[in-house]
Amino acid sequence: MIRNSGEEPIVVEYLKSGWTRGQLLGLFAAADISPRQALRAKQEIATELGLNEADVTDEQLLEAMVEHPVLVNRPIVCGPKGVRLCRPSETVLELLDGSKIDSFTKEDGEVVKPPAQQM
Repeated sequence: MIRNSGEEPIVVEYLKSGWTRGQLLGLFAAADISPRQALRAKQEIATELGLNEADVTDEQLLEAMVEHPVLVNRPIVCGPKGVRLCRPSETVLELLDGSKIDSFTKEDGEVVKPPAQQM
């Protein structure tokens, strides 16, 4: 979708490079989400580490995310219009120039049209 809008994204391969605590804090603050909201709670490692328990602190979540980058939900998209955790994927449309985007088909077969095309 990003490329379809005429932009070339910079992709951070965080599973290879990992995260720092500072990077995560900056992204979460910019996206106005908490570590809990950014947690990929369905990951087996999240369950194994007990991270889905209500008493787990944000600091504990951050430590686990730095240690296990797969625990961070994605994609997190940064652009001139802001930062968002783009789940569902069409959330990215809030950050893009919709006039340049055609409809697209998601992995599950659902066709999504930009707001300008939904009328």
